[in-house]
Amino acid sequence: MCLAIPAQITEIFENGMARAAVGGIVKEVSLALTDDIQVGDYVIVHVGFVLSRLDPEEARETLALFAGVGALDGVDWEADQEAPTR
Repeated sequence: MCLAIPAQITEIFENGMARAAVGGIVKEVSLALTDDIQVGDYVIVHVGFVLSRLDPEEARETLALFAGVGALDGVDWEADQEAPTR
């Protein structure tokens, strides 16, 4: 089973790609399926694609639920609370 997880956009590139962080892990993701994503936005990421934007509170609640069931074991998801870079 694959999960779509909340992540925070930390950088956006001109080629339609971005960097998204969750738990100190940073991955390049595609913005091809979304519009108007900005640095600092929380998004849902699935198989390398940003599917939608989340409000920050919803992202935190979802990450806390994942952590509560062990889905984020070994991941320091609170590490992403630092200010994003541009």
